[in-house]
This record gives sequence, C-alpha cells and structure tokens, in this order.
Amino acid sequence: MSRTVFVNGEYLPEENATISVFDRGFLFGDGVYEVIPIVRGKLVDEDYSIERLRHSLSAVEIAWPCTEADYLAMLRELIRRNGVTEGSVYVQITRGIAERDFAYPPHIKSTIMAYTSSRSLLDNPAALAGVKVVSVPDLRWQRRDIKSLNLLGQCMAKQQAAAQGAFEAWMLEDGMVTEGASSSAFIIKDKTIITRALSNAILPGIRRRVILELAELASVTLVERSFSLEEALAADEAFISSATTLVMPVVSIDGKVIADGKPGPLTQKLRSLYIESLLAEAASK
Repeated sequence: MSRTVFVNGEYLPEENATISVFDRGFLFGDGVYEVIPIVRGKLVDEDYSIERLRHSLSAVEIAWPCTEADYLAMLRELIRRNGVTEGSVYVQITRGIAERDFAYPPHIKSTIMAYTSSRSLLDNPAALAGVKVVSVPDLRWQRRDIKSLNLLGQCMAKQQAAAQGAFEAWMLEDGMVTEGASSSAFIIKDKTIITRALSNAILPGIRRRVILELAELASVTLVERSFSLEEALAADEAFISSATTLVMPVVSIDGKVIADGKPGPLTQKLRSLYIESLLAEAASK
C-alpha cells in the first residue's frame, strides 16, 4: 500500500505527490521544516514544535499556510491514514511558487508538504552500544537558529561522518563545538551536563529543551556554555539528542574512546526519563 503524503490541502499517494519546479523551496531552499516524533500513534513534543515553527516562519517572513489548529489536525490525520505507531512526521513549508528572483515575491501562497516515516525510537538498538562521532569544520550560515531548508553544510558534514564509519558529525567553530549535523551536542563531566547556550549559532533543539527540564526535575546539574573538542575527548560521558535519536550515547569522537567506551549512567538515566515522559504524553492523548 502506498504511503500517503499531504501536499497543499490534499492527501495523495506518494507517487502522485509533486511540487512545482518553480517553488522557491526547490529554487532557493527558501523554506523551513520540522520533524516531530510519533509515539504510540500520537504526536509528542508537539507544543514545542509549534513554537519553533512559529519562530522559523516569522524569522524568514513566510506566512502560515493554514491555521495552527488545522495544521495539527492534518498531522494527526496523516498519521492515522498511514497507520504509524512509532516514528516521525516531516513537515516542510516554503514561500511558494514564483518566477525566480532573489527578493521575496509579494502576495504568493506558501507551500506545505508533510509525510510520515515509521522507525524505532524507544527501543533503538544503537542506544545500547552508543554511536561514533567525528569532528568537522562548521561551514554554515550565521542564522542557525532558523530550521531552514538550507542543509548543504549539514549534508557535507554527514557525508564526512559516513565516510569515516561514524553516526554523526560534531561541527567546530573557533575550536569550540557548535552542535551536531542533525542533533544537539552534550558532554558530561563530574556529573554535570554541559551544552552550548542558545544563540543564532545553533538550532534551539526541542529534545535539548526537554533534557534541560528533565535535568532540573532530577536535580542534575546542567551548565549552558561552549565546550571545546579537547573537553569532549576528556569527558566522562557524551551524547546527542534529536527527534529520531531522543537521547543517544556517544562512545567515541574522532576514533578516540570516551571514558570506558560504553554508554554512561547519567546518559542512560536521561534517556529513560525522556522515554517515560514521551509515553506519559502519548497516553494522555
């Protein structure tokens, strides 16, 4: 059975889901996106996702293609039609269709597209062994707080990681780790979680936000500051977070083992706490 994709008000078989070649998302990467986890057939972390989408759309002056209520209703209907119990939904909103010109064209209708993917989030086997990370230069633009479609820098970083047999790339700027190519970056030293403070230099990760809340509830010390690659290599634990990895232990960086090369106890605790919160949220819906 073909997967159903939502495009501009229509639910279509994926083979029939198309976008104009004159769409500015295709021509310029002029758009934004979101990835929202699905647990037990329900959207989770959706309030934070809506908040971040509002920020991204406002920052690049793209109009909402529909009301927020209709947007959420569409996502839930898409999940229902595709029968997804665990995985994620990807949403992309672009400025719309117009003749190619760099300046924003006035009075055009934004384009919206969404699709679901089934995958294991809660019982991801990679979380048992941990993943490998490599460091790469951060070559991206200066508004990384916007979840834009301009992901060529991240694709290049991911390819460098894949070529070295690693799961993720940690990007470096002035000797400091900014974030992962598709994740937030964390280290743990002396039972203190360290992650870079929010700014235009990094994406405001939703999982990052939840981890900060969980750390506070669990009375775990967390410090928001930059950290160097050298600090990361000397850390007691390291991990990444994203919509599809949740909390994922990092066991080596640039081929150098972190601590004993196994997922650390605090990382495992945070993952368990986050999974508990997701299950509770899904059950409440």
